[in-house]
Amino acid sequence: MRLDEYQWSYNPRGMHNEGAYRALNLFRYKQLQLGWMKLVCGGEEFVNDCQWLLSNNITPVIRIYRATPGAEAVDQGVRKFWETYRRAGALWFEFYNEPNLNDPEWPENMRDRVHYSNLEEVIRPLCDNWLIFAEFIISIGAYPGFPSLSETHDAIQWLDAMLIFLRDNRRDRFINVMRNGGWAAVHPYTLNHFYQEVPGQPAVPRMPAQQNGAEGGWHFEYPYDPYTQSFDPGRTVFGSPAAPMGDPNGLIAMGTAFNQRLKEWFDLDPVPAVGTEGGIYPLPIHESQQPDARFPPYTRESHGEATAAMFNWMATQGPDWLFGLCLWKEDEYYNNFLPAVPRMEQIPQIPWRGQLPEAPVGRGPGPVHGEPTFHAVILAPGLEPRWFFETARAYWNQFRPMVTTTWSFIEHIPSDRSLAVTVIAPPDMAEPMRQAVQQPYPNVLFDLVVAEGDLQGVVETFNARVWSGRRFG
Repeated sequence: MRLDEYQWSYNPRGMHNEGAYRALNLFRYKQLQLGWMKLVCGGEEFVNDCQWLLSNNITPVIRIYRATPGAEAVDQGVRKFWETYRRAGALWFEFYNEPNLNDPEWPENMRDRVHYSNLEEVIRPLCDNWLIFAEFIISIGAYPGFPSLSETHDAIQWLDAMLIFLRDNRRDRFINVMRNGGWAAVHPYTLNHFYQEVPGQPAVPRMPAQQNGAEGGWHFEYPYDPYTQSFDPGRTVFGSPAAPMGDPNGLIAMGTAFNQRLKEWFDLDPVPAVGTEGGIYPLPIHESQQPDARFPPYTRESHGEATAAMFNWMATQGPDWLFGLCLWKEDEYYNNFLPAVPRMEQIPQIPWRGQLPEAPVGRGPGPVHGEPTFHAVILAPGLEPRWFFETARAYWNQFRPMVTTTWSFIEHIPSDRSLAVTVIAPPDMAEPMRQAVQQPYPNVLFDLVVAEGDLQGVVETFNARVWSGRRFG
């Protein structure tokens, strides 16, 4: 997918919810002019809210919360939740959250072994189970996020360890995910790595009292901004003499690293990066903050100016792949009466590149009139072509459909041709397969055969079609 094919609000301003099972205050989100809402969910409690958010051009991002998940595998329970949110219109999904934190993300018996060099116990299961998640999310017509990493000093090493494993062991599967809706979940806690320049002097920051979020001259491209490069030339997210392990603490840092590795190691174009939590942090709840002495501090008031300015910078000057950021988190901003809240209400949010979202461009075949031009049998995950030919040979001999286990070919069928697909799926995959095919390709004639029990019913279904001369049910 190209960047312009992803469906989202075209508004980078976002907020992270308070937590699972905590009621949403929908009125706030319109006042804040939000375009993203990160929802950590315990179950299906936000399904109806998703529909409201989408109707108000706010894009939800879904993560099902699990305590100490470690490198847990996908199970039927979490698949059911993903399917439910997908039916409500959600497209953006996450699975793991900051797996490079050994506490609290990992079970206690694993915490002393959580390290990016631990291939067999950490990196391999993380990557393999993430791929299963990602392929499932793509199968239901949605977008899977690459795991967000906490921006610790070794975040670049963690990112590299995971991508190296995928490059060397699961290359084709990973490329397929990234080409079909994959994106990078990042957690850009920027510290004070930003500034508003003195007019006409790009490398000279204004002091906090002179900052104004409604004016221009802001820089959030750390460490590539003129000020940083003036005293540390050559500094990059990957490392420099002053930061040999890399420098992940900036708005664009981890997204830059991810997309640069995609190009270098997989020859892939950029994919979206969405900050599913982050912001200018630590929050100045009681006093000003200056986590990096090289940059000016920020006060409660200047934090508000910079927060509103950050989103408009993303909309007008940020990288094309930087789609948004969800501030951490709703209750902290409101309960501490941070000035960022009224400033976000007062300063108009500029649409991303001045655009408004368009209806998704239709891809794939045109409608069926009479007989379809093409016919394919698609086998759901877990079923093999060899099994089909052994059990439905008579059907194939008579009708000669294409038999496949993938449906990515559909988007390449031109609109002046038509397609029918006969999908064979077990009961628990029937609805996800319907959504994966019919939602993005509504013109496809969808023919479902449910494979239950010992699959004898499938044999009888196809034999009956042969005897009656009916290609479809």
